[in-house]
Amino acid sequence: MKIAFIGLGNMGAPMARNLVGAGHDVCVFDLVEAAMADLEGQGARRGASAEAACRDAEVVISMLPAGVHVRGLYLGGDGQGGLLDALGHRPLIIDASTISPDDARVVGAAAAERGLTYLDAPVSGGVGGAKAGTLTFIVGGDARGVDQARPVLEGMGKNIFHAGEIGAGQVAKICNNMLLGILMSGTAEALSLGVKNGLDPAVLSEIMKQSSGGNWALNVYNPWPGVMEGSAASRDYQGGFLTDLMAKDLGLAWELALKARASVPMGSQARNLFALHSAQGSGGLDFSSIQTLYRAGEGQ
Repeated sequence: MKIAFIGLGNMGAPMARNLVGAGHDVCVFDLVEAAMADLEGQGARRGASAEAACRDAEVVISMLPAGVHVRGLYLGGDGQGGLLDALGHRPLIIDASTISPDDARVVGAAAAERGLTYLDAPVSGGVGGAKAGTLTFIVGGDARGVDQARPVLEGMGKNIFHAGEIGAGQVAKICNNMLLGILMSGTAEALSLGVKNGLDPAVLSEIMKQSSGGNWALNVYNPWPGVMEGSAASRDYQGGFLTDLMAKDLGLAWELALKARASVPMGSQARNLFALHSAQGSGGLDFSSIQTLYRAGEGQ
């Protein structure tokens, strides 16, 4: 298929690369020239603009940092002149960004007014899953659109869930990331407690992995440096899922809770911890660097 891919960050670049590897004709666009050049060297075409990348696409995929970027791309600065107005050939639109459900619904409604099919399809699995092509897609939108998207999504992931109507994918993803933030901060806290009481972090990690404390953050994404080969923690917390993005997602969870009058005491605590961590200068580090909040005074 002819696919336009917009947004080549830590997640978007490997996702686009996997689509090229699956045999699709992929035209990419990003504001960072080097990101486009890298994908071009691996078989993708490059668009001079987002509109140019989408010109003959059957499917448009976007992977952007936040709702303001998604609305700006598709709707333009004043609700007009965005990419939606340039898609007269009516490709399927898949936005894989994590944004507020309301933002997804606004873009989806604008797309529907123009006869376009729009899906919100945020992902879970992190940079490792993006590189390996094992992401989970959590999709909101029309069932026929989801079926149309499956052959494309299967080139980037192994699990595809239809969560409900437009916006439902975002709700499910936000709930998932709130839990992830809670688990990562709790895992970091437990590891620090053990180390400060004389335990080896690798030994403690193995014990907890095989016990009732086992969880994704501990088993797959250990936050203690040197414990898990290939983890962000063992690369000085470089790359991966940024602290600022986790803080953003926890903020989205807080907004959902306010609207629904839901109680999220642990989610609120995680939000505060990641906001503090970001404010202390770690916003550009992987979110597992929350471990460093608990390691002060250890001479690391």
